[in-house]
Amino acid sequence: MRDFIGYADHPPTTRWPGNAGLAINFVLNYEEGSEYSIEAGDGHSETALIEINAPRVPRGGRDLAAESMYEYGARVGVWRVLRLFKARGLPLTIFAAAQALERNPKVAAAIASSDWDLVAHGYRWIEHYLLDEATEREHIALAHQSITRSIGRPPAGWYCRYSPSAHTRRLLVEHGGYSYDSDAYNDEVPYWTDVAGKAHLVIPYSLVTNDAKLLGSGGLETADDYAQVLIDSFEVLWAEGQTTPRMMNVGLHPRVVGHPGRIGGLVKFLDHVATRNGVWIARRADIAQHWMQTMPAAMVMA
Repeated sequence: MRDFIGYADHPPTTRWPGNAGLAINFVLNYEEGSEYSIEAGDGHSETALIEINAPRVPRGGRDLAAESMYEYGARVGVWRVLRLFKARGLPLTIFAAAQALERNPKVAAAIASSDWDLVAHGYRWIEHYLLDEATEREHIALAHQSITRSIGRPPAGWYCRYSPSAHTRRLLVEHGGYSYDSDAYNDEVPYWTDVAGKAHLVIPYSLVTNDAKLLGSGGLETADDYAQVLIDSFEVLWAEGQTTPRMMNVGLHPRVVGHPGRIGGLVKFLDHVATRNGVWIARRADIAQHWMQTMPAAMVMA
């Protein structure tokens, strides 16, 4: 059942650690190698988040250009982003399509050697709303098993490609291995929902402060454009965070922001954030844990 009210005129008054008003979570969507492809038997090549507005290879043909754009993310872009966050000692959340990690053990090893947290982004980067319930249940379990095997620790949360199915959240709770999901865009702080009589945490995501806006019809052209959207969003949320907690999602893709002409926008934003106090840069799992402790389901769902 849809909820149009949320926290309304009684927003949470809890604070983030260190009395911060704004939590920022940087998310690296690692999908390269799990996307649609002829090689994988899908009958068509991937068409989303590539460098052209409309694919030129007819559907059903193997689009070698699109494949190589995805390969760029795995071969070059991901390492550029990982180096940036390691150099600055910043936490990062990996939205991992499990098969992508299986196909790139060097990336999996780099993540395993870090303290970054993991969110399952499907077994493959495909739309769950196109799967039947039995297949979706299988993919949810496979993603958990595969990521745990690749990284040595399990994913704490879940996020679908774009949109969940009508069954996704119930199947996640049924599985029992996920403590929250991010399949929502309807708030700026976490919230609890009832799923088949069980309290379930949702940590909303955002496609507004996402580097995908640099592609297609997203409207952003340059690194400066991208930085300005992030900075403008940050300023409003930081100001509001003086009285009520706020959360900012920054979604990244290796094959997008990992290009040299774009990553400068992310660097500019990081430099801007570093000038402010009252900001908690956190892993998504840390945000989930903090909310469970300070805003437990029993307190807000009574």
